[in-house]
Amino acid sequence: MKVSELMSDSTVSVTPEESAGLAARLLSRHNIGSLPVCDEDGRVHGVVTDRDIVTRCVAAGDDPEHTPVERLMTRGVISVNPGEDVERAAELMGRGQVRRLPVTENGKLVGMLSLGDIARTAALDMEAARALGEISGNILKK
Repeated sequence: MKVSELMSDSTVSVTPEESAGLAARLLSRHNIGSLPVCDEDGRVHGVVTDRDIVTRCVAAGDDPEHTPVERLMTRGVISVNPGEDVERAAELMGRGQVRRLPVTENGKLVGMLSLGDIARTAALDMEAARALGEISGNILKK
């Protein structure tokens, strides 16, 4: 099965200059845990999570309304192509300890794939379980 068959193509993103406050509101409104950070051309520069906002901004005493996302985002994002096999995407999630992958084509964001997307597909239960095990196992080792 290909990533394009499971990914969500209705993505929400922010630009690096937008505020952590806006990112937090978007995360809440769309009930998601991470946002790709893209330039105006749709090229992915990073990912910001709800945890990034809390630990790198709020807990540090910074004002989310005046803190640009680029100060909080994770750079060097792992992404996957829509034509990749889902099994490969699950492997990347496990290795990278992430639950969501931006789906990019020619460097531009075209969707998001989550561990939940994989888990909802009965044929891929084992891949999702393996990826979650790697993510959780690596977190517990830290």
